[in-house]
Amino acid sequence: MSDFKFTAPVIQELLDSELSERSPILSLQDKILAIRNSLRPGQQQMADWQSGPLAISAVPGAGKSTGMAAAAAIAIARQYERSSSRRHLVVVTFTRSAAANIKAKIRKDLKKLSLPQTGFFVYTLHGLALNIANRHSDLSGLQLENVTLITPTQSHRFIRNAVEQWIVNNPERYLRLLEGHQFDGEETERLRRQSVLRTEVLPELANTVIHEAKSSGISPELLREWSKQTTDEYAILSVAAGLYEQYQNLMRSRDFIDYDDMILAALRVLENDSARRIEQNQVFAVFEDEAQDSSPLQTQLLEILASDVGDEAGGRGQGAGGRGQGAGGRERIITPQSSIISHQSTLNLVRVGDPNQAINSTFTPADPIYFRQFCEECDRIERLATMDQAGRSTRIIIEAANFALKWINNQWLATTNNKQQTPDNRQVPFRLQTIRPVEVGDPQANANPAPVGRGLELYTPRDIHHTVELLSQRVIELFGEDPTQNSAAILVRENRQGRWLGEALASVCKEHKIILYDVGERDRRSHVPQEILALLQFCDRPHSPDYLKAALEALVQRQLIPTQDLNALASLPEEFLYPGPLAEPQPETVQKAARLCRSLLRARLELPLYQLISFLALTLNYDQAELATADKLAERVNQQIAGNSSMGGMLSALSEIVSSERFEPVETEDSEERYTRRGQLTIITMHKAKGLDWDYVFLPFLHENLIPGRFWVPPQSQFLGDFTLSEVARAQIRATLHEESIIPDVSQAWEVAKNLKTSEEYRLLYVAMTRAKLLLWMSAAQKAPFTWSKPDNLQEQAPCPVFPALKRQFPEYVVNLAAMARQA
Repeated sequence: MSDFKFTAPVIQELLDSELSERSPILSLQDKILAIRNSLRPGQQQMADWQSGPLAISAVPGAGKSTGMAAAAAIAIARQYERSSSRRHLVVVTFTRSAAANIKAKIRKDLKKLSLPQTGFFVYTLHGLALNIANRHSDLSGLQLENVTLITPTQSHRFIRNAVEQWIVNNPERYLRLLEGHQFDGEETERLRRQSVLRTEVLPELANTVIHEAKSSGISPELLREWSKQTTDEYAILSVAAGLYEQYQNLMRSRDFIDYDDMILAALRVLENDSARRIEQNQVFAVFEDEAQDSSPLQTQLLEILASDVGDEAGGRGQGAGGRGQGAGGRERIITPQSSIISHQSTLNLVRVGDPNQAINSTFTPADPIYFRQFCEECDRIERLATMDQAGRSTRIIIEAANFALKWINNQWLATTNNKQQTPDNRQVPFRLQTIRPVEVGDPQANANPAPVGRGLELYTPRDIHHTVELLSQRVIELFGEDPTQNSAAILVRENRQGRWLGEALASVCKEHKIILYDVGERDRRSHVPQEILALLQFCDRPHSPDYLKAALEALVQRQLIPTQDLNALASLPEEFLYPGPLAEPQPETVQKAARLCRSLLRARLELPLYQLISFLALTLNYDQAELATADKLAERVNQQIAGNSSMGGMLSALSEIVSSERFEPVETEDSEERYTRRGQLTIITMHKAKGLDWDYVFLPFLHENLIPGRFWVPPQSQFLGDFTLSEVARAQIRATLHEESIIPDVSQAWEVAKNLKTSEEYRLLYVAMTRAKLLLWMSAAQKAPFTWSKPDNLQEQAPCPVFPALKRQFPEYVVNLAAMARQA
């Protein structure tokens, strides 16, 4: 690349100087050159950076963190050479474990350069924002000793309270939602719809819109203005604006903040000229990893920090370009139009990511369009580098991943465009970027290793039980006599699959001394306080439809009662719990749920208060680790209510623990090490597997109803129409952020939401496939559950559309099960 002319001058300088061995500067240059030469071409382009904006689009397994660490160390070394100032490099990544990993790598490279292991800071995006806000608390408005950080979910009490307050303030709009379509006024149906709206539809709408809007600097007032451009019968964006406004009022009244408030607080600081100059004076550049997962406000924060002091383009709070309502009342909407053209010479920002690994945009405000846009703008000014060589996987796995990417894009074009026009970069699931094996002589040890067996194995078992048999057999063969030499993982689409697999494989792994680690089982322990609270609230107020439904949901989740229409049960608590002699006979599934609920109420009357949590833990059939978590919870609650022991006090203490999320297990080891240990078979979701790799990766249950999945309206909320309010609102907000000419109507927005979901599911499969080093094992059983809440209810299931295409493209890798059976 013409912009990165570092290597040639250094080599010439080394050749021309007779004092190279004695000169400390040249000695440092020699060490820099040694690190650079240990990198691949794509990584070298990052190491050659000296100033200005740079986008790095990297394929899976290309060594992003290794390249970034080396580039960071070299950038710090150059800063030492050319400046006596103490400005430092800011490195930003997505998770705390990734931050710890890249920090260790930078220190290692600085040690190779014989430099102090200083001159840089590594943050998560929210950690960086909190650091800035805390240094200027008078400007940020955050007094950390007085505020509590929360991560609201759909069931959070602030969301629920916002919904209730909105209903009180907007009775006419609520009545319109309640009527929906074809409402005959029947009382039981009215109660059912009330339950659905208050506990599902409106909380989901509030949760979705609050995340989308706050992450882009959109105020409730601006959202209300946008709603005037829409004509849907429910005024969805106006309803969402009201819920958002109530939520903000509740947060302020209790001195609570969420993660988006951190970013907004940091931006309030940077709107002040003096504070902005102070912060920019401390930074000579910003390096960002996993850039495809950034939200608009996060991108803006980084661009302002990365702008040189005195650069007005970067200092006006418009780093990502846009308009709208900012925290201080000024306009701020973030759009994907990058500002790098206007101040490219002074924006010292390196962003590294892979838009094809963007798998969080349907449940976070992240959107791959923003990083794609940054790549396109950098490409236009010749500031785009591509890390397309990957040494992680064997060649057949790379070929399979490349084929899947191209096939999905082609199918997308055939379906949506009839191949008559080229779509823009937001319409296809993938950026066309081919993974290439590394070249001969690559510095990475064992790059593109030889495959184990065929390297790719495609199975079509009879059913999910046959899947477990085949998978068990292959695991035993692969781990062999010395299991400690191998790492393997089963990647599942949802935790319920993982739980079922864990139970099915437990005896096999124990017999063959293979450690089985179910990541979802460990994660479920963090839900212990919430489940206990749900049951205690029901015990305290069994006549409450909300509390009854929450308790029933916990019992269904634990598979203690069958899945059924909980809204119908919760709408009339007395009839459900204690049906009269004239009531219609309850089905067996309802009877089972009622019996369990009545046993909880008896325990509330018969047991002392301090024993209730332990009793509920046993009732929920917790495992040993979950019981230990429940015991810890009980001890904590009993300490808090000592001297005021009452059900009300217990519920208040539990509610505070759940809502403030202070009850977190202490991590004793790095999560990556825990998930990828040798001698271990890890069961983990595809989402959590991102950034990890194993020798052998198993992808069972590849069915169309999960990937790309069904985009459907839950039966209980179909009275509102053939769409969900939350997804329509999300699509409408993003259309405005993406500067589309008009806000789509309900039907158009629903189609956009479908396409976003489908694209992300295919990217998730791509991420899963590229986790494997030596063997990728894939299967789609002929019979599988329609829903994994009922794993024994098997029926014919269509495979994920990519799977038959892979079988056609790679017929020699299709495993002949009939031949296997004959050999057995």
